[in-house]
Formats: sequence, C-alpha cells, structure tokens
Amino acid sequence: MNIFHKVTLQSMKKSRTRTIVTVIGVILSAAMITAVTTFSVSLLNYMIKGATVKYGGWHVEFLDVDSSFAEARARDDGVAGTAISENIGYAELKGGKNPNKPYLFIAGFSKEAFDTVPIELVSGRLPENSGEILVPAHVAANGGVTYAVGDTLSLAIGSRMAGEGRLGQHDPFPARNEPGKENETFVPQEERTYTVVGICERPAFEEFTAPGYTLITTEDTAAGQTAGPTDQTAGSTDQTAGSTDQTASLSIFVTLKNPGKVKAYIERTAGQSAYVLNDNVLRFLGVSSDHLFNMLLYSVGGILMALIMTGSIFLIYNSFTISLNERTRQFGILASVGATAGQLRNSVLFEGLCIGAAGIPIGIVVGLGSIGLVISFVAEKFKNFGYSAVSLSLTVSGTAIAGAAVISLVTILFAAYIPARKAAARPVMESIRQTNEIKIESGAVRTSKLTQRLCGLEGTLALKNFKRNKKRCRSIVLSLSLSVILFVSANAFGSCLNQGAKRSVVNTDFDICFSSPKIDENELFRLYGRLKTAEGIKESSYQALMSYSCAVRAGDLSDEYRKYMGYENPDETVTLPMDIQFIEDREFRNFIESQGLSPEEYTGQNAKMIAVAKQKSDETKSGRSGLVNMFVGDSVSGSVTPGAELPGEVKGNPSADKEKQISITFVDTIPLDTLPKNSSDVKPFIFMIVAPWQLREQFVSPDAGEIMGLTFLADKPSQVTAEMSEMIQEAGIGTDYTLYNVNRMFEENRSILFVIHVFTYVFVMMISLIAAANVFNTISTNIKLRRRELAMLRSIGMSDRDFNKMMNFECAFYGMRTLLFGLPAAGICSWLIYCGMAAGGADVSFVFPWASMAVSAFSVFFIVFITMVFAVGKLKKENIIDALRDDMA
Repeated sequence: MNIFHKVTLQSMKKSRTRTIVTVIGVILSAAMITAVTTFSVSLLNYMIKGATVKYGGWHVEFLDVDSSFAEARARDDGVAGTAISENIGYAELKGGKNPNKPYLFIAGFSKEAFDTVPIELVSGRLPENSGEILVPAHVAANGGVTYAVGDTLSLAIGSRMAGEGRLGQHDPFPARNEPGKENETFVPQEERTYTVVGICERPAFEEFTAPGYTLITTEDTAAGQTAGPTDQTAGSTDQTAGSTDQTASLSIFVTLKNPGKVKAYIERTAGQSAYVLNDNVLRFLGVSSDHLFNMLLYSVGGILMALIMTGSIFLIYNSFTISLNERTRQFGILASVGATAGQLRNSVLFEGLCIGAAGIPIGIVVGLGSIGLVISFVAEKFKNFGYSAVSLSLTVSGTAIAGAAVISLVTILFAAYIPARKAAARPVMESIRQTNEIKIESGAVRTSKLTQRLCGLEGTLALKNFKRNKKRCRSIVLSLSLSVILFVSANAFGSCLNQGAKRSVVNTDFDICFSSPKIDENELFRLYGRLKTAEGIKESSYQALMSYSCAVRAGDLSDEYRKYMGYENPDETVTLPMDIQFIEDREFRNFIESQGLSPEEYTGQNAKMIAVAKQKSDETKSGRSGLVNMFVGDSVSGSVTPGAELPGEVKGNPSADKEKQISITFVDTIPLDTLPKNSSDVKPFIFMIVAPWQLREQFVSPDAGEIMGLTFLADKPSQVTAEMSEMIQEAGIGTDYTLYNVNRMFEENRSILFVIHVFTYVFVMMISLIAAANVFNTISTNIKLRRRELAMLRSIGMSDRDFNKMMNFECAFYGMRTLLFGLPAAGICSWLIYCGMAAGGADVSFVFPWASMAVSAFSVFFIVFITMVFAVGKLKKENIIDALRDDMA
C-alpha cells in the first residue's frame, strides 16, 4: 500500500457519514442488480424446465423423411438422442366443422417417441399396440366431431396428392384455389380399424396450419420395415411437384447436446426436408424465432438495468465529487511535491475500489436473500399460471453473481472516473488556494428589492447563496431531480406492468359451469336441484343459449360496420348471426329495472327484446382497440329465424312458423356471462339478445343449436367441482355434457397480477431508497462543506430562529428548482418507458403519471427538510470558534 492509498483511507475515515452513505448506496445498487439477474436466471430455469415437461425436450422435428435420413441423424455429432414416429397416413374427418382441417392424421409412435414427446391425457390411457389409438380433444372442440373412449374407428387410410407429389402435415389444406397451385385430392389406399383407448390434449408438435388432427397409435413394425402405399414425401415447399419418392414415411424428433446450434444444424442437415422447431422450449434458450418475446424480455430487463445503474452512477458520482471538494487542497499539496495526474486519479479510483469491496459483497448477499424471500412468497402463485409440474425456486448462478459484481464495479469506477479526471487536471496553485471553488461576477448575486421585501433578510441570504455557489447548488438540484426521475420512472414502469397484467384479468359471474347441448329441460332441473345442494355453494342459476339469425336493413347499421362489410345500398336486407340468452325470470326483471326500463314492456308474450350489439374496433377515443355500437339507433325492428347464417347473406323466404318479428332495444351490458360455446367461426361483432326463461318455448327449434346449462358461485370451487362430478355420475346423465371449473381458469390471471404487484412494489421501494440515499448524501455533505460559512453567520449574531428560517428558504429554493427540471424530465422518461414496453409487444397505453409526480413533489420538500434538519443540527452542536478555524484541509 503506497502513501496515496493511506491518505485515501484516512480521508474516508475522516468523512465517515459520507463514506457510510456511499457504501449503503453501493449495497442497494449491488443488491438490486443481483436480485434482477438472479431472478432472471431463476425464472428462465423455471420456464425451461416447465416447457420441457409440457412440450418435450426435443429441439427440431424433421417431417416426412425416409429411414436412411433418420439413421443418419441418429449418428450425427452433437445429437443427444432421436425418436421416430411413423407417418401412417390420412383419413377424411366425416362431419368436420373446420374447413381448413378436414383430415385425421395417424401417427405411429415408437417407444422413444412416447418418452420424448409429452402426451397429456384427458381420459383413458396410452395405446399399447397398433390397433389402439389416442384421439386429441380438439377434434371435438375445433372440428365438431366427438369420439369417446371405447369407440371403434374404421378409417380409409390414404394420401393427400397434388399432381404427382404427396403432401404432408407441413402443407396446409388449400381451402381456396390459389393461382399456380394444383388442387389436391385424397387417395384412399387401405382400411384400418382402431379402438379409442384415450383422449388427450392437442399434441404440441402439431402445427396450427396442419390439415389433419393428429391421432396417435403405436408404430407398426411390419409396415415400418417396407415402404408401403401410405408413405409420404416431404411436405416442404421446396419439393418439386413431380417427386415420386416412395420411402419418405417417418418423422424424427432430434434432441441436440447444444441447442444454441440448432439453426446451424438444420442448415447443415435438413436439405429439402420440412422441419418444425420446438419454439416453446427454444425461446427460453435464446435461439427462438419468436422475436416479439425476445424484444419484450430484453426491453423489460434493459429498462430495469438502466434505472438501477442511473441511480447508482449519480449517487456514487455525487459522493466522489463531494469527496474531491473536501480533498481539493490535499490534492494540490500532493501535486506540489511531485504527485502525477495519474497517481491522483488512481487515488480516487482506489477509493472507489475500497467502497466497492465493502459494499458489493454485502449487496450480493442482501440481493440473494431478498429475492429468495420474494420467490418463496410468490412460488405458489406461479403454479396457477405457469407450469404446475415444476416449482419456481431460487437458482444461484455463479455467472449471474459474477455479472452482477462486474456491473456494480463498472458502475462504481465509471462514476468515480469522471470527477477523478477533473481533479487530476486542476492546476496546483488553484487547488491549494481553492480560488476556483466560488467564482462571483459583478452583479451575479444581486437580488431584486421585491425579493428582499417578500423573503426578508433570511430569504435574501438563501437566494444569494444559491447564486454564489452555483456548482454545489447544481449538484443538489441534479441529485434531487434524478431522485424525482427515478421515482416517477419506476412507478411508470410498474404501472405499465400492472396495466398489461390487469388487461389479461377477466372477471366472471360464476365459478363452476355445467353445460349440455342435448339435455332435456326436466332432466336439467332435476340435476339443478341436486347440484345446488353441494357444500360451499353460495349462488346458483340456470340459462340457455340459442343460435339465431336476424334480418335487418343495412341502413340501420353503423357506418363503420357497413364500410367493414361492404354494404353500399342502405335499403338492402342483410342477415346477421346472433345468440339469444334465456335467463331466470327473476334475474331478467332485476336487469331491466337496473337499466331503467319498464318490466311490463319487456315481459309477456309480445314483449320487446333487449340486446347488446357491439363491433370490435381498432380506433376508439382512447386510441386503443375496443367495442363500438353496431347499429345507428337505440332500437331496431327485424325478423329472426333459428340457425346462424353468415353475415352478409341475403335473407331468403323462411317458413312462417319459424320466422318471428321482434322489436329490439339496445343496452351496453348483459346481466350474466354466457355459457361456454365451442365455435370455429370468428365474428367481428357481438350481437346477443337477452330474454326471460318464460319466452324460451317460443324460440325452441331443432335448428337453433340450443345449449342449456347451470352456473354456480362457490367458496372452494375445486372441491365443489369434484363433488358435482360425482353427483352427475350418480345421476346417470346419458347425454354429452361438460363441467367447467371456471375459477381455475381465471385464477391464472389473478396470480399474474399478484406477482406483478409484488415485484413492482419491491422495485419501486428499492429505487426510492437509492434516491433517498442520494439526496441525503448530497445535501448533508454540502451542508458540512459550508460549516465555516454558517458558523460565521452565527458568530455575528444570527439567532437560531433566523438561521432556521434561512435554511427553510434554501429548502424551498432547492425544491422549486428541482420540480422545474425534474418533473418534465420524469414525464419524458415515463413516455420513453411506455414506448419501450409497447415496442416490446406489451398491451399498454400511456397514462400520465400525475399521482407519482405529486408524491415525488411532496417527497422532495420533505426529504430536503429532514436532511437539512439533521445536518444543521449536527453543526449547531459544534463550537463556533472550532468551525471558523477549520479550513477543510
């Protein structure tokens, strides 16, 4: 240790308060950086484990390849393992409702494929031989065809042909004839019979554009050894139409030792073969093509790091600037006896290293402990919206800790280097005499007579000090302004996160829902009487949902909807699909009274109808997408017929017994949430009539596709759902039905909001502590540097009352100047944070941070006042003569 290091250590011991506050700032900074990096690693590890459990550990799937290609991939360097699935062929889905998915695709899994590709069973079991098959649930939900465990499927297995070439799962079904594209045909080649042994969730490897629902059986060893007529060639768009390769009959799942090289591996091995990446896993490994996810991840992390480092840099920068003001004469004396600029600069950097050595290790420990506590607090909530099969736990990464230490150290050295360079470049005599500390030009401290009259002597002295020592005052204002910017920006960042989370939260009127499309009304009410006796039921209700079509004049529709649909003639009659919701008479009466409508007018045989008709729009007053009125007026008359027709179809001549003339009054809300309804049609509007149960018989029709159901509010929905399931089985319900635990679905969104709140409050609290430490350090040390000046005022007779009054004026001047610069800058930073979040894909809108600005404005005056009281209180305890003799050397 050389003499410069010893002098530095003595200076740090002499200014204990400043050194301790600076170390505390470094501890907070290192703790926050450690917490952010450690939580990022823990969350990433959780997501990787969860995605692997849910979607499988494979990284790329090659589609429709031959056995030689599969064998070559198994021998590739860098491949950890492979699993093979046999492409048995396609079968037409009879009665399917999705025009873009008209097939069933039969895949024969090997033992390795069952181990590699997770299959989530809904009911039943996995197939054990090539005569058993697993059916995905989305065949019913999306395709409209229901299969049950025990059913026997007799399928005509064949190939999709386009000219001479065969098509695979990578080739979407050409629902529209496109120019330059040959029409495909289905060629059946053999009959196979399967027994349904289980229902599973949609396989994760099935592309959403795939033309066939993937049914899974076991591999057919005999068929796999010889290429039969059901073999397919690669479905890649690079394949020539005339390809006649008869050996491409397999799909292979490849797991790499180093997933980061998956793109290079594909370029090297894929050739003309089609492939599918396991993006659900790869995105968390940083090699996904999901640029939106990566941008959002990096934008959030970048904003966090920028806020933390900005606060830390200014805190440490101010500390070292003040330290150099204290040591100006000391540096001048050292330079006069031969100290070089480099030695003086290194002396300041050594002080930074000492502060870092004291603060960074403690900060890392505090950061690990605090984020570990937070993770343990929110881990259970993660299971509600993340991966329930794995738990979020603290992952201590040496790389993350080293990164946090390096970032903290770089922050300290960067903040120390700037004042160190200035100190080393200052002339020797100027440093010894300190002639450059305060420069006053003629008239620079002059104050107006109005100021003297309004503020008195104490206020005038405070204002003159502000003008006389601009450098020190600027450092205080800068420190306070930064604190305002950090606090408002942190709140704006948290507000954006909360906004995005809240928009994903959907509230519902019920926790549990039973629905059936074929149940008899009497059987429904018998079941209703039984289910509402389940323990924990608070409220219950029943309702029915029917599909109808409504014929109206195009002129009655809003201009926006007419433009969207292309209706030019206002007198033409157009047909709109709509739903009719029938609810309890009691609920309906309460609803119309809440809307200020007459019960007599909207009940009875010839009553008017109430409806909600809203169109989705991307241009609302708030600048965001929302719902606008679909019709021009508040009411409309039209005819309705059972069955939903496509919008825009001209109404024909329905039979008189089916057509009904109705008068509709529009409202903005519905009394109860509707029953869940599976539909492959996506409508650009919401059109639904609400009617009392007493009118249901008038609208019952085989063409209406009626769904009846029961809804319940419960204290413990999961337990009540299990009890109801047993009751339904005991009741012997023979029709198709679905029992939903709706609360479980929405608990995911509530858990997301809870986690966002926890991290937001912790982050804002830590940023606020850094800002407060910054202000305290700057003001208290500046007061200490003025001890001779303040002692001189007291020595000439200034009373404690006048002295306190002068300091209060200084607080007011500092606060007003801070708000003048800090609030506009904070508003700009809040806007930039919103832009960064929006560019990252977050669904947020800009909200001006009035509340946080008001809190920061109050906090500025409060913190300045408290710090002044503390610092001045210490000075008052000192002897005036000793303070006058102190030359701060």
